[in-house]
Amino acid sequence: MAGIGFELRKLMKGESYSSMLLAYTYAGVISSGPWVLSIIAVILIGIISLPTVMPPLLVAVFQTVVTYLIAFSLILTGLVQLAFTRYSSDRIFEKKHYSLLPNLNGLLTLVILASGLLAYPLGLIAFPEQSLLFRLLFAATFVVLCCVWVTAILLSGLKAYKAILLNFALGYGTALLLAFLLRHGNLEGLLLAFLTGQFVLLMGMLYVIFQGYRSRSFIEFDFLKQGRMHTSLMLTGLFYNLGIWADKFVFWFHPMTGSHVIGPLQASEVYDLPVFLAYLAIIPGMAIFLVRMETDFVEYYDRYYDAVREGGTLNYIYEMKDEMVRTARDGIYDIIKIQGITTIVVLVMGPQLLALARIPQIHFPLLSVQVVAAGLQVVFLGLLNVFFYLDRRRRVLLLTGLFAALNLTLTILSIQLGPYLYGYGFALALLISIAVGMALLDYDLDRLEYETFMLQ
Repeated sequence: MAGIGFELRKLMKGESYSSMLLAYTYAGVISSGPWVLSIIAVILIGIISLPTVMPPLLVAVFQTVVTYLIAFSLILTGLVQLAFTRYSSDRIFEKKHYSLLPNLNGLLTLVILASGLLAYPLGLIAFPEQSLLFRLLFAATFVVLCCVWVTAILLSGLKAYKAILLNFALGYGTALLLAFLLRHGNLEGLLLAFLTGQFVLLMGMLYVIFQGYRSRSFIEFDFLKQGRMHTSLMLTGLFYNLGIWADKFVFWFHPMTGSHVIGPLQASEVYDLPVFLAYLAIIPGMAIFLVRMETDFVEYYDRYYDAVREGGTLNYIYEMKDEMVRTARDGIYDIIKIQGITTIVVLVMGPQLLALARIPQIHFPLLSVQVVAAGLQVVFLGLLNVFFYLDRRRRVLLLTGLFAALNLTLTILSIQLGPYLYGYGFALALLISIAVGMALLDYDLDRLEYETFMLQ
C-alpha cells in the first residue's frame, strides 16, 4: 500500500495555490475523516430516532452507551495498538510481509477472547433491568469495536488511510440506514444498527488486508515471542487512551457534575456536549499535521538516515539533519498557528454556531476551553509523532504517563474550584505535557548525530 506522503507530494507538485489547497483538503479528510464521521453518525442517529423512539430519553441513553463502549474498547486495545504497529513495521522492514496477516488473525483471536471474557459477564450482571437482547448486543458491540481499533491501527501504520476512510464511511453509513429502519425497536434497535455498522466496517478493513497481504498461513502468534511487542509501546498506548478519557470519567462520576443514565453508566450534561463539538475543530490542525509530517519531515528524515546507512559525506549528513530539525519545528509551529486561528474563529462565531445548533449559550465558556484543548491535543500528537520517528519510546512513555496523571489530577482540582474552571484541567495537562515534550525534543535533536553514531 502506497504511503499517504506519496499521494500528498503528487498533489503538491503543481506548486499552485489550487494544488496546495487540494493537498491540505485531502489530508484533512483522510486524517480526521473517521473521527468526524463517527461524531456525525452518532448525532444523526439521535436526530432521526428522536421522533419515533419512546421515550425520547432512550436516544440519549443510546449515545451514552456507545460513548462508554468506544472509551473502554480504546483503553483495552491501547495495550496492543502501538506495539503491534511496531511489530508490523519491523516485519515489513525485514521484507516478511507474509507474516502480517496470520499474526493479525492471532492478535484478533486474543482480543476477541479477552474482550468477550470482560464484556459478556459485565453486560449480563451490570444491566439487570434491561432485556437479555440489550445485554448481548452491549457485549457483542464491545468485542467488535475492539477488533475495529486493532485492524484500523494496523491499516494506519501501513499508511492505508484511504481504505480506513472509505470503510468508516461504509460502516457508519450502514449504521445510519439501519438506525432509520430499526428506530421503532427503541434502544435495542439502535444498538443493533450500530453493531451491524461496526461489523461491516471491520469486514471491509479485513478485506483490504486480506487482499494486500496474502499468506499461506492463516493464524500465527509470532508477535508473542520475547522482544516482539515492546512493553514501552504497550504502556504508551494504555496511558495515552487513559489520558484522553480521564477528564470525561471524572466529570461523569463526580457527584457535582455526573448523573445516572443506565445501569452503572453515568454522564455529564454540562461537559459532554461541548467536548463532543470541540473535536470537530481539529480538522485544520490534523491536515497541517499530516501534510508537514508525511511530506517535508519524512523526506529529510529518510535522506538523513539513508546517508548514515549508505556512507554519505559528513557535510551532507549535517545538512540533512539540520533540514529535518527545521521541518520538525516548523511543522509543530504551523500546527499551533492553524489551531490558534481556528480557536479564534470559534470564539468569535461560537454564540452564533450554538444558536444555529439550538444549543444553550451556557455551554459557550466550556466550548471555548475545549476548542483550545482539542488544538493542544493535535500539537501533542505532532510531538509524539516526531519522537516515534526518532524511536524515542521512553520519551513518549514519559509524556503520555505525565499527561494521564496531570489530566486526572487537574480535572478533579478544577471541579473542586468551581464551574468557571471546568475544562481547564484537560487543557492545562496538555499544555504542561507539550512544554515538557518540546524541551526534551530540543535536547534530543541537538544530540542526534552523537546518538546516531555513538550509541548504535
